[in-house]
Formats: sequence, C-alpha cells, structure tokens
Amino acid sequence: MSTTVAVGMFDGVHLGHQRILARAVSIARERNARCVVLSFDPHPDVVLSPRFAAMAPLTPLPEKRERLESLGADELEVLPFTRELASLTPEQFVERSLVAHHQPVALVVGEDFALGRGRAGNVPRLTRIGAARGFEVVPVPLLELDGAPVTSTRIRALLGAGRVADAARLLGRRYGLAGTVVRGDAIGRTLGFPTANLRLHEEKVVPADGIYAVWARSAGERDWRAAAMSVGVRPTFGGQVRTLEVHVIDWQGDLLGSSLEVEFAEWLRPERRFETREALVAAMEEDVAETRRRLGSGQPA
Repeated sequence: MSTTVAVGMFDGVHLGHQRILARAVSIARERNARCVVLSFDPHPDVVLSPRFAAMAPLTPLPEKRERLESLGADELEVLPFTRELASLTPEQFVERSLVAHHQPVALVVGEDFALGRGRAGNVPRLTRIGAARGFEVVPVPLLELDGAPVTSTRIRALLGAGRVADAARLLGRRYGLAGTVVRGDAIGRTLGFPTANLRLHEEKVVPADGIYAVWARSAGERDWRAAAMSVGVRPTFGGQVRTLEVHVIDWQGDLLGSSLEVEFAEWLRPERRFETREALVAAMEEDVAETRRRLGSGQPA
C-alpha cells in the first residue's frame, strides 16, 4: 500500500510537529494511503557531536508513538541514527529508507528540514529527487508563537528555566512525567507534608530545580488532584541527589509502589536552603496554599 511519510525527530510532538503530522494525515486520507512517521534514535546531535553527550528526550519512544498515533499516524518507524546513516547522500537515503520500504506518494517535512551528508538533502533537492522517484515533497511552514519558531530546542530551554507554563503553550499541552512511587526517607511526613518520591519510568527531560504547582493522578484513577512538587536536592537537609517529590493535596492513602503521573502547571519558587525546620514548614505551608490558589479544587482545563 502506498504511504505518505512525515520525517523528523518529532521530539516533544509539539504544535509545530502537530502541524506537519496533520498535513501528512490529510494527504494520506485524500489518497487512500497510510500515514507513516519516520524518526530517529538516538538524536542526531548526540551522534554527530564532537564529544558524546547523552540527551534526555522530551518524549521517550513509547510516549512519542502513543501521541503520534493518537493524532492519526498509522505507524512510527524509528531508524537507528548512526554515522553511517548520516554519511549517506540524500539520494541514497531516499532509496534505502523511503522508496524501498514505503512506496511514498508524498514526503511531508518542515520547511527547514534537511537530511543526508552535510544536510544536503534540503527541500529543493528532495523535491528534485521526489520528481524522479514518483513522490511529491510537501514543505510545511514553521509555526511561530511570540515571534519565534516553535522548536524542541526552545521548549527544552523553557523547561530548563522552570517556565513550564510557557513550555505548555508550545507543546499544546502541559509537560508531564510518569514514574513509580518509591520509598524515601520520610522527611516530608515528619514535617506534616508526606510526599511521594518519584522514580521515572524512562529517562526524560526534567524541568529546572524548584517548587511547582502540578496535577497528579495514580494509575487507574480518572481524576487529577492538585499537588505541590519539589524538584531538587533538598539543600536544607544537605542533600546531594536530585529527587522528585510530590505532595498530593488532601490525599490520605498510601501511594508506595504505584504509578504516578504528574503534569506541570506553574512554577512557584526556586529551591532554597532554610536555616530552621520551622522556616521550611512555613514555606511548605505557603507552597500548598499557593497551589490551591493557582489550581483551585476542580479538574485541569
């Protein structure tokens, strides 16, 4: 069966990616074709950087697959990104990875997309290749918000600055994490604010250290609950290991061992060291009160 292929990293599946995918899905439906998303792992920047540096994704592969399929993609194919793959000419890449496997009738990409050796496979060159190989190349204009393109790099920078509400605008949804609640040292409980210590299911970008108003829900629950979340090393107690701790407001049950989802709503304050336990408790009381004010008692919009 013929296909419409959208190519790119799609890390984050943000509003710009959604625009590209919507165009690919629309063409596929018009031409009675399947919509395939072709992506890569690991990120090309990791492989091609002079110094190897791991890069946590905004959307790990299972989440990326789920989000793309929910938006209409019929399949996500992930190519292992290697230096050998990067050294292919655009013509070689198209022949081996597109034509041989997918019989594309259309290739949908962002207008600034390029592939192959030296990123030579830009839209004009891909258009010429497509004309020779029987498929159309459809460039999608970059989406801009607040005077700048919506990109994964921009979203990473916002999360790295704790600006989770601004990141949510570019993603088209709140940024979230999911993990298993593991046993901690119970300091929060002794302070009157029991917390769920989160161990992430998969490596993923974590926003900047600080205190956040978040929405949380455990596995099997339909409704979200307001919560205050701490990301950081707990400097008041001399901590050195970065931890994720969630205080679910008005929750009395035991979450240990359960799966917990968290979606970041707003930044509250930076993490800081307090001189006394009493000062820390006062700050935590204010964090919970501010979370109530920001999120209210209902469900997230």
